[in-house]
Amino acid sequence: MTQPAFTPDRLPRPYDRAAADRLLQHFTEGDAAARAVVALPGGPALLGALGGHSPYLAELAQRAPALLLRLAERGPDEAFDLALTPLHHADPGAARDVVGAMLRRVKRQAALVVAVADLAGLWPLDRITGALSELADGTIDFACAHLLLAAGERGELRVARPANGARPDPKAIAKGSGLSVLGMGKLGGRELNYSSDVDLMVLYDPLAAATNPDRAAACYVRLARDLVRLLDERTAEGYVFRTDLRLRPDPAATPLAVSINAAIVYYESMGQNWERAAMIKARPVAGDRALGDHFLREIRPFVWRRHLDFAAVADIHSIKRQIHVHKGAKGAGATIALAGHDVKLGRGGIREIEFTAQVLQLIWGGRDPGLRDPTTLGALAALAAAGRLDRRAAADLADAYVFLRNLEHRLQMVADRQTHRLPEDAAGLARIASFMGFAGGEEFAAAFLGHLGRVERHYESFFETAPSLSVEGPDGAGTGNLVFTGVDDDPGTLATLKRLGFADPASVGAMVRAWHHGRPRATRSERARELLTALMPMLLAAFGRQSNPDQALLRFDMVLTRLPAGVQVLSLLHRNPALLDRVAFLLGAAPQLAEHLARNPAALDGLLTGGGIAPSAADPAAGLPALVKDARHLEEAMDAARRLATARKFEIDAAALEGAIDADTAGELRADLADAAIAALLPRILADFAERYGRVPGGALAVLAMGKLGSREMLPGSDLDLVLLYDHDAEATGSEGGRRSLAPSEYFVRLAPQVVSAITAPGAEGRLWEVDMRLRPSGNKGPVAVRLSTFEHYHMTEAWGWERMALTRARPIAGPPALRRRIAALLRAAITRPGAAETALTDAVAMRQRMLRDLPPEGPWDLKAMPGGLIEVEFVAQALQLRHAAENPKILATSTRLALARLREAGLLPAEEAAALIRADQLWRTVIGLVRLTHGKSRDPALPAPAAAALLRATAPLLPAPAVDLAGLRTQMAETAEVVRTIFERRIGTLGMGAGA
Repeated sequence: MTQPAFTPDRLPRPYDRAAADRLLQHFTEGDAAARAVVALPGGPALLGALGGHSPYLAELAQRAPALLLRLAERGPDEAFDLALTPLHHADPGAARDVVGAMLRRVKRQAALVVAVADLAGLWPLDRITGALSELADGTIDFACAHLLLAAGERGELRVARPANGARPDPKAIAKGSGLSVLGMGKLGGRELNYSSDVDLMVLYDPLAAATNPDRAAACYVRLARDLVRLLDERTAEGYVFRTDLRLRPDPAATPLAVSINAAIVYYESMGQNWERAAMIKARPVAGDRALGDHFLREIRPFVWRRHLDFAAVADIHSIKRQIHVHKGAKGAGATIALAGHDVKLGRGGIREIEFTAQVLQLIWGGRDPGLRDPTTLGALAALAAAGRLDRRAAADLADAYVFLRNLEHRLQMVADRQTHRLPEDAAGLARIASFMGFAGGEEFAAAFLGHLGRVERHYESFFETAPSLSVEGPDGAGTGNLVFTGVDDDPGTLATLKRLGFADPASVGAMVRAWHHGRPRATRSERARELLTALMPMLLAAFGRQSNPDQALLRFDMVLTRLPAGVQVLSLLHRNPALLDRVAFLLGAAPQLAEHLARNPAALDGLLTGGGIAPSAADPAAGLPALVKDARHLEEAMDAARRLATARKFEIDAAALEGAIDADTAGELRADLADAAIAALLPRILADFAERYGRVPGGALAVLAMGKLGSREMLPGSDLDLVLLYDHDAEATGSEGGRRSLAPSEYFVRLAPQVVSAITAPGAEGRLWEVDMRLRPSGNKGPVAVRLSTFEHYHMTEAWGWERMALTRARPIAGPPALRRRIAALLRAAITRPGAAETALTDAVAMRQRMLRDLPPEGPWDLKAMPGGLIEVEFVAQALQLRHAAENPKILATSTRLALARLREAGLLPAEEAAALIRADQLWRTVIGLVRLTHGKSRDPALPAPAAAALLRATAPLLPAPAVDLAGLRTQMAETAEVVRTIFERRIGTLGMGAGA
């Protein structure tokens, strides 16, 4: 005999010594298996732990001593498998009472194995709850197979019986049956507790197997009712599982089984936030699992919203408060206590841990599929790893969850009751403390209350911190009256608005009253108006702090007017007071961003996430590859990319305007986002095209980034300069494997516009980017895609000097790695080819002269085209690289500032000139970016006060002395432009009298 699977010092010592002795005596006088258990080194300690704490476990042990012996000799995994063996070998077509008795025996024996593995410390919590869930899955699946066969015998369903002599397989019987049973709650998450009921949703497809589709509903409802009876009914053998079907759609108005289509329509049109939370854990557990998976895929957009969903926070927390009321929680957990505390629903309990995880999943999981773990511990770990939950809080909640779930199991093991409350009496508490392995009640109380206290603190910090309604004005006094009821202005309210900084209080008052009267669609619901009332003091104070409060608030009114619904956004603002200041600033300072907010109110989500953008920001496209890959088809992938890219572009622009990131970082983040979007979409586009036209042998397509994307210096609103390059086997004559074959050249000529269209096609969120293809060899003429050999020949023999200058900023960003490496080598060869250096400087001068003549600056803020502007800084870097790269290739760099730095390090550009050009490059890009965001393309030299303030703040580190006003800034900009022009003419060539001054 091997070493026993349990040892005395890992088992709880018996609380009720007399009961423990009775169980030991029973085994001592029992059959050979029972006596063998007593003879085990750990046998008496195990029997003492069972008998000394739980009459239910003592009874189970008495009925199955052989199972205990198997567990001791072979371990809990083999013993558990043995307990479940009848589910794999019994006949689902047997009589109902035979099936029922078998299921109950399986439940009893498996429950005993799980309890012993738990008490002896042989399994961790996730294995315990997983085993209980596996038991439930198996019994429900077998019960469904039995009921489906019975329905087949009645002629109601077409069900395939196993062939004679074949091993009965419940899954094979259920396949194509039209029945799918979803496990919800703890069963769905594989977290079933010891005496849990099982939450099920019974779904059906009326056209799959019903012999009479018109009678399908009655058939499947009968099946659901019989399933509940078979599992739930108590007999002399006990019961299998208590069963609850109330998590189905609208349970008060729907039958026990719901058709798939009806359920999908319900969730798409009427689903509530609490139902979204419930669906996080949903999974098929019985019946036709493929049908269940199909249903869950279809409602995935309902569960995982495309935008951050802070409206769910207050909504789900209200459910928590209702639970306290409904359950009479005053004596069972309304406050932290010991005696009688509800460890599941009480304060600091399991439900608060689950809610914290689920709400954070609902908020962030739409954007990050990695956060969709259905298990509580898995969700906490994923949220912490993604930075969505403080790691200390996650660790505290996880530790408490394990402790409280173990405690819950002990409470239920005593008498197999689905209880979550600690005993009220001292003796009962002492029993549970002993069952948990504590030497005394005080140690148990300290551990229990410590866990509850930590959970409560973290829960309250997330759910229950409400902003104060007392907001100070600029003079430090309270806001005073803010009354917007009735039709007349309240004099005290007008005075308060005036003190807050509004120039036209009467107009502001009329606007706010219109909101309260529900004139914007966003404020028509009672909940929206309640939130608006609570939000109003903070909102008006935040807008009052702007340089033009009236205009900023008017733009906020535009946002509200265009919102399809207001609760989510108002909840977001209400729960995040700091966000109000950001919104007010952007609406006051940046008409372009304000218009974006008005068109896309969901961008408010981005402001919250964008608040953390910093120079060391994480990948702006985090989650994009997973979302694109997770999409069901190309259009859905494009929509996912548009949604995330639109949100991220707004976040980057907002952070740049607020000064959280500089122009360098903003440009890199914008380029990284474009890189990731194109790289993620390209495989989906190729696969979609291949379904129709197959693939060309050895064929590959790559995307070459040029211009500001290539240099990772993208500005707000920058389009993408792209070239599409392809290659294929020389012997290839046509595509293979599709519905139609195309010649290789025609294949890629047709494929290329699909790539461009995916980037430029408008959707509900707008388009990803505009694309400029003029830098390909044929310009705007000829095919969109260019074969690599053609591209190489052109740039090695025919390209103009300015085209070779453009190559210094080129980067392959998508396509097979081998093709991208060939392209990179080709670019370097073209830049350093013999003859390029000789004409580099004269070509640059000629090109700049043409631009100044044909494309003059469009206004006082066109710092790109103006003399001494951004173009001339870039031309210095590009022309000098072409001039010297052949003998010194280390100077090559795609970004202007890095190229200038390498020219300096190589001694090809004096240090002071390189420094001046690098400062000018950053100054021009900083000013251009902020003017685009705040002033647009206006030719007006004056800037609105908020825009001017943002500009002065952002340029201060880039100037010899920070400018105090726009006039001072323009003076220093003119001086900088003069320096750039001087360096250009000194290093590249004289532009001449007609080239601008």
